[in-house]
Amino acid sequence: MTDTSILFNPLKAGDLELPNRVVMAPLTRNRAHGDGTPCAMAATYYAQRASAGLIISEATQISEMGKGYLDTPGIYTQKQADAWARIVETVHAAGGRIALQLWHVGRISHVSLLPHGAQPLSSSAIRANTKTFTENGFEDCSEPVAIGKDDIARTLDGYATAAQFAKQAGFDGVEIHGANGYLLDQFLQDGVNRREDEYGGSAENRMRLLREVVVRVADVYGASRVGVRLSPLGQANDISDSDPETLFGAVVDMLSQRGLAYLHFVEGFYGNNATDADRAMLKRLRARFDGTYFGNGDYDAKKASDAIGAGHADAITFGRPFIANPDLPERFRRGASLNDADKRRFYGGGAEGYIDYPFLKKMAHEET
Repeated sequence: MTDTSILFNPLKAGDLELPNRVVMAPLTRNRAHGDGTPCAMAATYYAQRASAGLIISEATQISEMGKGYLDTPGIYTQKQADAWARIVETVHAAGGRIALQLWHVGRISHVSLLPHGAQPLSSSAIRANTKTFTENGFEDCSEPVAIGKDDIARTLDGYATAAQFAKQAGFDGVEIHGANGYLLDQFLQDGVNRREDEYGGSAENRMRLLREVVVRVADVYGASRVGVRLSPLGQANDISDSDPETLFGAVVDMLSQRGLAYLHFVEGFYGNNATDADRAMLKRLRARFDGTYFGNGDYDAKKASDAIGAGHADAITFGRPFIANPDLPERFRRGASLNDADKRRFYGGGAEGYIDYPFLKKMAHEET
């Protein structure tokens, strides 16, 4: 049996105290109400997974204009914050810790999902060659408009307000979603960002919005309770950069000076295998970060233990395994088999494929 004991060493990530290093990755499940209020079942779903070292919530839009998929939750109204507070309370009662992922999708959206049929906002008016999920099923993303200075200011205010609501709801921390081709990534990577103002051109300019968001969110939460997620390989949502190592090296250097709780890299996407060159670049980038590092992508218990043991990562985030295995840390601890995930019910639906996955049976000595 694989020795996974290193996964159960406690970890201090900024001011976050993790009892183990098996972290639940953010997972979009499309089960919120139409107004962005998370459903009541979400409390059960997250509490079932409270044994994670840290739960990072599903991506949660910071404003009406940040929405890109049907039935995803928000954190920009009091009603939404109150619903999240009940979820956080349930997770804490189960002994868990939970951070909220703050999200703006930018151009990965559709006019039917946005207020008054507005066009999506992006760094530049370049349509994404991908689809999103609407009431009509999967549809091509709508043509975006280049975000202006006033909307940039409103977006920054939106991040600050969302962080304030998250803090009010009792979240232990927040994660800024700068990955996967969404708005902040659309500013970072020059395959999308063709701006000629102070938010475009050089790597320093293109990371300006991310830096400003980090400052605004840290002003609310304190940097030691803020994480940032990035995806330097550009494998999602039609995103790319001409020189990713130079760009993300500058981004990592900037974030390394901020005293963050952690940096979270998507090291590979499901169905996209990283090359040896990709992996070598990720290791070089990781080495530039002076702080706690979470790795994500195609890990199992052995790979996670090896990565932590080698000093590549401090913790590993698991996505699909946590969907089907609410007690994933205990399964890793025992070397037990994993439940298979029902892929048909990843996105949308009710309790089935959401809160009905079985737990391990208790050991005989635990029955008393």
